[in-house]
Amino acid sequence: MTTVRFFAAARAAVGVDEVRLSGADLDDVLGQVDAVDPARWSALQERCSYLVDGVTTRDRTTSLVDVAVVDVMPPFAGG
Repeated sequence: MTTVRFFAAARAAVGVDEVRLSGADLDDVLGQVDAVDPARWSALQERCSYLVDGVTTRDRTTSLVDVAVVDVMPPFAGG
C-alpha cells in the first residue's frame, strides 16, 4: 500500500488529506482516488507534480512498487 498525500487544490478536489492505495504505477493509483469533485480532480492531475518517495516526477507511468509515499503537489502561486 502507498500513502498518497494531497496538498492545496488537490486536497480541496479530493476532500481528504491522504489515502492508502495499491497500484502498479502512479496513473493506476490516481485513477482509484474517490474525489469529492471528480471533474476538478481529473483536470488538476495533468497540472500536478508528484513526489514519489521524495523524487519529483510528472511521469504518471512511474512504478509504485515498494513506494511508501506519493505527494500530490498542484501548482502554487508565486513559484
